[in-house]
Amino acid sequence: MNALQNDKTADVVVRGDAGSFKQEIVIGKHRLIADEPVSAGGGDAGPDPYDYLLAALGTCTSMTVGLYARRKQIPLENITVSLWHSRIYAKDCEDCETNEGLLDRIEAEVELTGALSAEQKDKLMEIAAKCPVHRTLTSEINIQLRAARNESS
Repeated sequence: MNALQNDKTADVVVRGDAGSFKQEIVIGKHRLIADEPVSAGGGDAGPDPYDYLLAALGTCTSMTVGLYARRKQIPLENITVSLWHSRIYAKDCEDCETNEGLLDRIEAEVELTGALSAEQKDKLMEIAAKCPVHRTLTSEINIQLRAARNESS
């Protein structure tokens, strides 16, 4: 048996038919829908996969900053994380390791409200970059893809 957890219930299950882009996402008791916009051939029944990726990063960022502020009793009131995804030419990115072809860029703008000092804001922004999803997206990712065993064949 390989490193994949074949006997464990999946954390997330995604189901769709081959006739459209629309997908049902099952996460425990939660049901979500994903789709592509009409301009990309979808029905726009839900967010697209990149929107979910940005939502994961924004949610984790906000949760991490909020948790830190609560633990340190920093007077943070609200956190708003706005995110954008784009593809850019590597040659146009001065601080990127890749220097050829296209690469993904995610921009995240974090708005912090409350009676915060400049030092507290700086520390919270430092913490924002340490959320687990941010760390995952900026580290090496090893995705192991395999075909499911089909009992009927």
